[in-house]
Amino acid sequence: MKDTVYIGICCILLALVLGCTSSDGRSTNEEENLRQVPFTTLKTIDTILYADYVADVQAVRNVEVRSRLQGFLDHIYVDEGTTVRKGQILFKINDDEYRSAVSKAQAALNNAIADAKTVAVELERVKVLVSKNIVAKTDLDVAQAQLKAAEARIEEARSDLQHARTRLAYTNVRAPFDGRIDRIPLKVGSLLNEGALLTSVSDLEEVYAYFDISEAEYLRTIGNSEQGKTFFAKQVKLMLADGQEYPFMGKLELAESEFEASTGTIALRARFPNPKNMLKHGSTGKIMLPTDIKNTLIVPQKSVFEIQDRSYVYVLDSANKIKMTSFKTGPRFGHFYLVKSGLKENQRIVYEGTQSLKDESVIKPREVHLDSLLNSPEMGL
Repeated sequence: MKDTVYIGICCILLALVLGCTSSDGRSTNEEENLRQVPFTTLKTIDTILYADYVADVQAVRNVEVRSRLQGFLDHIYVDEGTTVRKGQILFKINDDEYRSAVSKAQAALNNAIADAKTVAVELERVKVLVSKNIVAKTDLDVAQAQLKAAEARIEEARSDLQHARTRLAYTNVRAPFDGRIDRIPLKVGSLLNEGALLTSVSDLEEVYAYFDISEAEYLRTIGNSEQGKTFFAKQVKLMLADGQEYPFMGKLELAESEFEASTGTIALRARFPNPKNMLKHGSTGKIMLPTDIKNTLIVPQKSVFEIQDRSYVYVLDSANKIKMTSFKTGPRFGHFYLVKSGLKENQRIVYEGTQSLKDESVIKPREVHLDSLLNSPEMGL
């Protein structure tokens, strides 16, 4: 009887042990103690990748306004930073000396005209005398030559008068086009030399953003006519110095026809509208140049860890065992990497928490859908 009871107890204990063991050899308690780790399934997407280039912003037209004359600055009619119209008077240079020069040139012209009239009367008198054979024909030739010389002096006097009037007009310094005034370094009463800088005027209705690309990039993107047409049809973004995105898109244009020998680069420019004058001449920023990416595999940045300059992820097999797998990363895309090689679509990888995991260990997976990561504002897309 005792033996029968003993055998029964052993059978019950053996059944309990077998009941707590899973079909793959792990006990139920072991499964419950497995660490829960988030994973995601890799997929391919179509997207636009932006490459950034340091840009120098310049007004479409920016002109230094300089004095063409020597003299004292009598008046300043505009203030720094104000908007001006083409032909508007900006500065007045003292014109007493130049008015006097005009009067003197006018008097010289009047004298030349009077002298020419005297010579013309003399010529007519000589003609009469020659016709009566009173004087020789050579006297007529001399009189005609004197008249031509007098007429030449008239033209010279007229030219001098025009030059004096032009210089008098230069005492009113005018805006060369519609734009905005820059700083005015001089004050009323300053003595100006010819070529003295008075200010500069910028036309800010549109601006150019200049940037450089390497010869390799040029050949890859603009190397033939078809690529060039596609490239210059693109619209580009401008990131401002404070990290904000400029609200208007720009159009690409070729700025130079030669590569810079010292740097191996060529300059391009993008033309941006500037209706609110937000951009100023001399500003800086970054041109965001788009590239269409088709059917490319992406991996979250959180999933990637590096060992000796190589990138790895943990890939899950069908038994939820993780295996450390190396791959080659491409450019960053928000908080993702583009995958060059080493991974495949539909592979399951550990999403985050890789630092505390060990290769070949078994985990309890919890799926995080890649679509939800792509649409998350935290991922920077």
